[in-house]
Amino acid sequence: MKTNTFATIAHRRLPVAVAGLLLLLIALPGMAAVKPAPGAVQSGMASFYHDSLHGNRTASGQVYDKNRVSAAHKTLPLGTKVKVTDLETGRSIVVPINDRGPFVRGRVIDLSRRAAAKLDMIKRGVTRVQIEVLSMPGSGA
Repeated sequence: MKTNTFATIAHRRLPVAVAGLLLLLIALPGMAAVKPAPGAVQSGMASFYHDSLHGNRTASGQVYDKNRVSAAHKTLPLGTKVKVTDLETGRSIVVPINDRGPFVRGRVIDLSRRAAAKLDMIKRGVTRVQIEVLSMPGSGA
């Protein structure tokens, strides 16, 4: 009697496939991006864009202008407005998030040269900051 090899293999692998699918369905809600509400705060190191990036496109499609205030953040939605406070000087500035980054360990935000100058951090290069979400696209805040 000849057995159907495909049916035998499929029958053996079906429980494994079902278990994998169930694990994926259980894990998906935890993998969803959590949108921070206005008022959410994050602390870490800030840096600023190198002048050579002036004129390049940002993740939002806008052209980076070193003479305008803007910033890059890894996860905040593009268009989010944040208040960045330099924890060394107490100076703060409001900037829109229009790009992704910084992709350097320990850094939480990358500022335009203009924003960095307003925080008086150009000579230091990096500084410890607190970021407060003021408004997000579609939040009405």
